[in-house]
Amino acid sequence: MSVSATPSAIVIIPARGGSQGVPLKNLQRVDGVTLVGRAVQSALAAPSVELVVVSTDHDEIAAEARAHGARIVARPAEIAGHTASSESALLHVLDTVEAGDDSAPAHALPPVTVLLQATSPFIDPADLDTAVRRVASGERDVVIAVAETHDFQWRLDGEEASPVGHSTDFRPRRQDRAPHFRETGAFYVMRTDGFRERQVRFFGEIGLQPVASEWSIEIDEPRDLWLARELVAQPADVDLGRPHDAELHGIQALVTDFDGVHTDDHAYVSQDGTEQVRVSRGDGMGVALLRRTGVPMLILSTETNPVVAARAAKLKMDVLHGVDDKAGALRTWIEANGLDPAHVVYVGNDVNDLPAMSLVGWPVAVADARPEVREAARLVLSRPGGDGAVREICDRILAAHQSAVAAAGTAVSATAGRA
Repeated sequence: MSVSATPSAIVIIPARGGSQGVPLKNLQRVDGVTLVGRAVQSALAAPSVELVVVSTDHDEIAAEARAHGARIVARPAEIAGHTASSESALLHVLDTVEAGDDSAPAHALPPVTVLLQATSPFIDPADLDTAVRRVASGERDVVIAVAETHDFQWRLDGEEASPVGHSTDFRPRRQDRAPHFRETGAFYVMRTDGFRERQVRFFGEIGLQPVASEWSIEIDEPRDLWLARELVAQPADVDLGRPHDAELHGIQALVTDFDGVHTDDHAYVSQDGTEQVRVSRGDGMGVALLRRTGVPMLILSTETNPVVAARAAKLKMDVLHGVDDKAGALRTWIEANGLDPAHVVYVGNDVNDLPAMSLVGWPVAVADARPEVREAARLVLSRPGGDGAVREICDRILAAHQSAVAAAGTAVSATAGRA
């Protein structure tokens, strides 16, 4: 059976503002990116996905999802309460997309509909893409995400315990037992016409799409959020087979704070009040190498000391200093340079960097940043401020750029070879 490479799915992400277990759960961050942002990113990274829509009743969630590339459909109050089903949100979105609304014209519905839940922060686009293609090809009517498990399960009927799916008389070894599967809740892929007819997510022939069990967390309680953050905080030498590790490809600009990033956040003060700071010469080489790629770079600081401008001039970087509203200044600079915020890096170290970090797709923290900044960062550098942090981020952006150029060259060569 052939499987078309043409995008064939609409992904719908229900994301209410209310939450029973974790307040404003969909705006909580894992690895520096909100849960709703992660969900949109995963969906858009699957080649078979044509359109990603977030159904929400919350303005901030809508803004966050839109910033990551999703279309927004406002959810009516009658289907926005905690008792409303996900199916009701999906059906409302399908009707809205098909008919068109103030935000977008009518759009023909793709043959496959996906319910994707932002509470699953580690969705691998490859798994999602495979599941969509299985439904699009006609192999199954519905395909759901599951994780393999070999555990022995029990239930309690009152005070009496009884085994589920096994017997106490025979306890085979793990390798001798057929696996069973746990529904992860990450995604449900369905034929669009079948779902609209049945109005439930399970119908017809159902297939299972196994996903990595160690990453199949569903965030319902604060401890789930803690565990997700702990997983991504593991050191690089701990290989957990992390799905779809993001790389610094497509970066359009680098913006850095000054004190605590270019410096070690200390100052030498003479008896006449003159201040001096310590910087890394290696940072200068990193900036020079990255500048050759044409990536714009900006130092953005609240510090009024002329040393900021002097260092920026030395590095040939744009500079805005003595700025109280760093987020506003950054937004203006991004717009003036015609940049996509999703492809901008901002490196910070202290709490006054948080508003600016929230504006960009790549908030980055130096190794010795404040805990709040590290938590908000998508990437935490291995080097502290003033000791190679700027060189590290420049090298990483440059490496990603060179990798992309090499990949493009390989693709061109392969095309030429087939000509």
